[in-house]
Amino acid sequence: MAEEQTGKADETAARHNRLVKIELDEAVTPRRSAEAEHERAIAIYDLLEGNQFDLVGQTGPFHLYLRAEGRHIRFDVCNESDVSLGQFFMAMGPLRRVMRDYFQVCDTYFDAIRTKSPSQIQTIDMGRRALHNEGSELLQARLNGKVETDFDTARRLFTLICVLQSK
Repeated sequence: MAEEQTGKADETAARHNRLVKIELDEAVTPRRSAEAEHERAIAIYDLLEGNQFDLVGQTGPFHLYLRAEGRHIRFDVCNESDVSLGQFFMAMGPLRRVMRDYFQVCDTYFDAIRTKSPSQIQTIDMGRRALHNEGSELLQARLNGKVETDFDTARRLFTLICVLQSK
């Protein structure tokens, strides 16, 4: 009986501690490549299909608005009625090296798709995925104490932050 109640509580938390709307404030963002736009669309779609996003001290579901502001990313988290539940800034400094390397490998990857052999593309893609994973783990650590996410959610959020930083 206690296991059944615990399972229902976990199921309820999973329904509530999630993102149901995500928007990027792109007013000052330069026009991006078709690849970056595609990555943005896929990341948002995948996030909305399944995510774990638990704003510490609040109950969701949540709306998330992301915006690049100088050397920071601003996270605005609201409830379903768009009432603000919290806002915080994350300095980009700790992510810069990983993002720079990730952008460079992504450029190499997109070029390789047009000209390289499948095995060369696969090797480059493995490096791209490793950097993406590293960035996701770093993002999870940077959000610790503010937002709890699972790895897949952090991975997609890292993609969106990269999109906001891409030129």
